[in-house]
Amino acid sequence: MDYTDINSQTIDRWIDEGWEWGRPISHEEYEDALKGEWNVSLTPAKCVPKEWFPDLKECRVLGLASGGGQQMPVLAALGAKCTVLDYSLKQLESERMVSRREGYEIETVHADMTKPLPFDDGSFDMIFHPVSNHYIKDVAPLWRECARVLRPGGIMMAGLENGINYLFWKDETRVTEFLPFDPLANPKQMRILKEEDCGIQFSHSIEEQIGGQIRAGFELLDVYEDTNGDGPLREHGVPCFWATLARKKN
Repeated sequence: MDYTDINSQTIDRWIDEGWEWGRPISHEEYEDALKGEWNVSLTPAKCVPKEWFPDLKECRVLGLASGGGQQMPVLAALGAKCTVLDYSLKQLESERMVSRREGYEIETVHADMTKPLPFDDGSFDMIFHPVSNHYIKDVAPLWRECARVLRPGGIMMAGLENGINYLFWKDETRVTEFLPFDPLANPKQMRILKEEDCGIQFSHSIEEQIGGQIRAGFELLDVYEDTNGDGPLREHGVPCFWATLARKKN
């Protein structure tokens, strides 16, 4: 079985167990978004600045690995025409459930983001990509595909792991591992992931995450750091995530 299939099945199981990133927004939260009271997240603890967003009315948005009924319903309430791509069938079902409940349309696409994205060139005005590419080994092809499916001048918002979490396991009080974290090359790291039921995850460097966007044809417009949602690293203010706002060059 390919590692991306393992990750898809793992996330489906986490959803059955109540995973926080698999719980769709409520009807009340959707109603708030219709009234202009809203927030969405790319990373665990901070919300995306409102000034990052273009006018969303009729904006063609791709929610990349963004299933779960959390961000796309909000953007749809603000007038966006949303497509969501995810490799978890249960995350996609949550998207369809919320759209049926609230009466808006969304296109759901079951696809593996390690493969070419199943869209024409220039199909979207905006990509919203929450933290998720730590589930794939090589991010460079993904950034190139993002640039391809965006129109010139289109924007991409991405949440990114910076690798620090992979140095620590369990109690987060001491460094136990090495970077890069690549379980396909390191049997010990694979054992750790299996013991912790974490799927198959990979660390990525700033050269891969942000440099990869630049090399794919994006210009960086803004960035912020974020912490884990809880735990000792958060309590000590250690940033474990970046969020980037980038624009495809004309």
